[in-house]
Amino acid sequence: MTEENFSEENFKKTVRRKTIRSILWFILFIGALVFGWKWLNRQPMDAGALKPLRTVLSANEKLFSAFYSDSRLEPEYPISSAVRYPKVNGNYGMKSALDTATWKLLVVRNADVPATADTLVVSMDEIRSLPRTEVIFNFKCIEGWSQITRWAGVKFSDFAEHYRLGTKSGNAPDKNKKDDLFKYAGLRTPDGLYYVGVDLASIMHPQTILCYEMNGKPLPMNQGAPLRLIIPVKYGVKHLKRIGTLFFSDAQPPDFWYERGYDYYAGL
Repeated sequence: MTEENFSEENFKKTVRRKTIRSILWFILFIGALVFGWKWLNRQPMDAGALKPLRTVLSANEKLFSAFYSDSRLEPEYPISSAVRYPKVNGNYGMKSALDTATWKLLVVRNADVPATADTLVVSMDEIRSLPRTEVIFNFKCIEGWSQITRWAGVKFSDFAEHYRLGTKSGNAPDKNKKDDLFKYAGLRTPDGLYYVGVDLASIMHPQTILCYEMNGKPLPMNQGAPLRLIIPVKYGVKHLKRIGTLFFSDAQPPDFWYERGYDYYAGL
């Protein structure tokens, strides 16, 4: 056998061996995918998501919340950058009729003791009497779209300080007294059909507002009139429209989209 034939024969053997090995690895890979998919779909559900996926979402929440800082602000833009007609996305909790003239915000100071719940009733005029602030930011949706939008209302932190909310003692909130602060705020529409839970730190963020204006005019009905939440450090699922009730709790409040498989934190 010549050296040339020997080299060609070795080359063919090498190619054949590597081809067979590649096919076997491919079969094993596909088998692992099929096995993994079947295994995943046999797992129990946890708050709307398969348990392994919920575990990953919970880990992401811990990571995001660990890096949260109220000194980190979302970029703001000039008025000229704001879209004229912000996208209307979803009408959960807004299908029933609402008389904005008689609307009142119900605030439960401590939802953990419902038997002795101290409920505050706040009118739109009282909310408007507090210092007005405006925020123009890039509103982001979990569906993948975003828009630069312009909103105005009262800072949630100003509202909480004025009415002494978010604390167990009934004093004005002080971020240095963490033991006195509730862990969460919950919000729901008047009909109770849409609801969100937000960690207290995020809802107290300096850019979070109880919003009653859009583009310098009263908030339209399809955008949550008379009052909605605007919270720039969260995705749009947390920006609850048409607030009916606000409450504070150490227990994690129910959350509409969390129950349907999304993560609870929804932070940016």
